[in-house]
Amino acid sequence: MSERVDPMAEPDVAVARKVVVAAFLGWTLDAFDFFILIFTFSAVAKTFHVGITAVTVAVTLTLAMRAVGALIFGRLADRFGRRPMLMVNILAFSVLELATGFAPTLTAFMILRALYGIAMGGEWGLGSSLTMETIPVRWRGWVSGLLQSGYPAGYFLATVLFGLAFPYVGWRGMFMIGALPALLVLYIRSSVPESPVWREMAKQPRVPVSTVLRKHLGLTIYAVILMMAFNFFSHGSQDLYPNVFLGVQHHFSHATITTIALIYNAGAIIGGIAFGALSQRIGRRLTIGIAAGLALPLIPLWAFSSTPLMLGLGAFLMQICVQGAWGIIPVHLNELSPKEIRATFPGFVYQLGNFLASYNATLQASFAASHNHNYGLAMALVVGIVAAIIVVLMIFGREAKDISMAHS
Repeated sequence: MSERVDPMAEPDVAVARKVVVAAFLGWTLDAFDFFILIFTFSAVAKTFHVGITAVTVAVTLTLAMRAVGALIFGRLADRFGRRPMLMVNILAFSVLELATGFAPTLTAFMILRALYGIAMGGEWGLGSSLTMETIPVRWRGWVSGLLQSGYPAGYFLATVLFGLAFPYVGWRGMFMIGALPALLVLYIRSSVPESPVWREMAKQPRVPVSTVLRKHLGLTIYAVILMMAFNFFSHGSQDLYPNVFLGVQHHFSHATITTIALIYNAGAIIGGIAFGALSQRIGRRLTIGIAAGLALPLIPLWAFSSTPLMLGLGAFLMQICVQGAWGIIPVHLNELSPKEIRATFPGFVYQLGNFLASYNATLQASFAASHNHNYGLAMALVVGIVAAIIVVLMIFGREAKDISMAHS
């Protein structure tokens, strides 16, 4: 007989560290691949002889298809395990990133970015469920912030690549370099074990995902609306900021754009970890509400300043708040999730919310085009509205801090 796994046993700290490293790097490198595009809007548009707004549709496609990926990879992970599906997922998005660099036409480029969105959509749910089911309860807050800081860390790496390599390799070379995350699979295969909670649940009768979602319909709807607001919050403050807002509207140099992007991504990493750790002390909802609320008075400094110094300061503080709120999301969604579909639920509601917010870049670009190309105004309106919505959603939401991952 196989040895029974006790999912409530105190986790092995050394093993937990390896899982955290793998999940953090997975999300970091996934985000790195995604953010390469936002630095290359104008270059891609020039290659295919179209306007920037047309190229922003690629972001919409990527974000829209992430919900499909979350559902596909999440269901596979709930059935076959978090670890093997995480490896398949990382290989998939790395290969598609490489293929993007060889896209011969704009149509092929768009198709590849849509397929990349499917692969990208699976990673977050797999990595967060594997981590939260493995680590000690007392780690959850700061690890949640660390995992989510992988997103701005990936943005940071894409910024460094843009600053150092873009003048030499162009947009195609940047996407080819984006295939390097495939090497992470070797580390996961050799060092990362399967989730103990999943190993225990695998012995139990399977419940159809539709049955679980119907049972928790109110929670599902609430979580999707919450994640729609959160995705408008992050993408509304990031996607057009470097290449379009700083470059097209303010005409800043390559070096200035790179410097400001590095500064605000450092703020994002700080915010994610700091607010994630704070949530372990005062609760998930209150911490998210504080972070989102603090973003509101920063909007004038962030969107309407004119000098590089003030815009850099505003962007740094804004991303502390945006990613500070986001830093609690991995643990909050996993604690709210029904245990039977934990690899599916957090990632699916996250990416379905992403789908509902996927029009953000095109929406902001279109609005700005009709308002004398004022991208700052477009970003300010989106971020201000959704920050207020997030605060309201936290008032009426549920708190599930420190709930058992095995018995929730």
